[in-house]
Amino acid sequence: MRRTTVGELRRSGYRPRTVKQELRENLINRLRSGESVLPGIIGYEDTVVPALVNAILSRHNFILLGLRGQAKSRILRQLVDLLDPEIPVLAGSEVNDDPFNPISKQGRLLLQEHGDDAPIEWIGRDSRYVEKLATPDVTVADLIGDVDPIRAARGGHLLSDELTIHFGLLPRANRGIFAVNELPDLAGRVQVALFNVMQEGDIQIKGYPVRLPLDVLLVFSANPEDYTARGKIITPLKDRIGTEILTHYPRSIEDGIGITLQEAWLDRDGRHIDIPPFIAELIERTAFLAREDKRIDRRSGVSQRMPITMMETAVSNAERRAVITGEEVIVPRVADVYAALPAITGKVELEYEGELQGADRIARDLIAAAARDLFDQYWDPDLLGEVIDYFDRGGVLQISDTAGAEVCWKALVAVPGLEDAYRESALYPQESRAADVAAVELILEGLAAHRRISRADSGVFTRARQERRGKGGSSNFPYGLDLE
Repeated sequence: MRRTTVGELRRSGYRPRTVKQELRENLINRLRSGESVLPGIIGYEDTVVPALVNAILSRHNFILLGLRGQAKSRILRQLVDLLDPEIPVLAGSEVNDDPFNPISKQGRLLLQEHGDDAPIEWIGRDSRYVEKLATPDVTVADLIGDVDPIRAARGGHLLSDELTIHFGLLPRANRGIFAVNELPDLAGRVQVALFNVMQEGDIQIKGYPVRLPLDVLLVFSANPEDYTARGKIITPLKDRIGTEILTHYPRSIEDGIGITLQEAWLDRDGRHIDIPPFIAELIERTAFLAREDKRIDRRSGVSQRMPITMMETAVSNAERRAVITGEEVIVPRVADVYAALPAITGKVELEYEGELQGADRIARDLIAAAARDLFDQYWDPDLLGEVIDYFDRGGVLQISDTAGAEVCWKALVAVPGLEDAYRESALYPQESRAADVAAVELILEGLAAHRRISRADSGVFTRARQERRGKGGSSNFPYGLDLE
């Protein structure tokens, strides 16, 4: 039976815990049971997770340092799962007052007036998590609180009376978790206010000191570039944060693919989607290459959202084709990855050299380079002379991203040596004709990336070094094949 008064709660034997002790004990229970500490977070098992566990076991306030798209906010929000399902608070309390030891004047007066008959209510774990995105316009009043003249007038209180305070986000997170994203973006005076709360447990509002011993876990996120002595963080605050945890992008292609497939929206009204593994790898390799490309600003990073949106866009392009052709299964192929260029160009910050070339050109280069690396796992361009010779003799093949699988297959196998190269590779056989087309198309992309043949932006394959003019196929057909 749920208790409804302080007296009932006291007689039940309930003993409150500090939020850091609560998190620590619940984490220990999770570790003992073998449960995942951060379910759904891939690639951090041997790096971020142990550091996070140590910080919680040490009862530290901590900060996650990493570039954009490294799951920092998601990790902070998942801390809620380590809280108790619900806890009791004094009814009507704005700061989640402990029924046995309230910190607000309102709570103390309620307990003084009603004693064991003071009403309590129960709040869930989600109500105990407060998050704020730091921006330069955030004020001390937003985070800590301010005097409310209307409340003072209605209650007949002096402005210095604690009952006139309208509490900010941090006091309202009492007995819970308070998260600040992009901490260095807070103004210096706001950082000082946070420092005072962490160091002394008190606050000042309009020059009036208010003793408010908050019970809260403070967690932050920031870009490492800003979180330095020469950056935007004040040293005293930095010194009071117990643990710095470095996040990172996926360190293996497999981890990246796992994250992308987990996070991408692939539920298309119940329609079956078949993503060939090499297409998923092609998308992920594009992101890995982008993070190493000198034309892209590494300080800004390349978010993991890039391959996720690439996957969603590629699948959408394949879905468009399936709707047009009447095919039942949605199967993305290389042409669909090129259709995802807008998902790349909006996710990268360019250096000066990159600005000169343009985001679209760089995005195409990245996909081509990823196709080359993937091609090299299965084929040797020196052993595909028959295919190359076909294009050297003037053969032209135009690939349209709206052509059905059977139409594409007939055009592709008309190129001498192309089907044999596929059948002799480790990729053969695929589960469907559409996936066969995707695999054979990868051969052409790899040869183009090795400069053995040429590929126009329009998807036309011709002989190497031929001027990219997009000709070589009839506009009346989804595939133009020249067998001169």
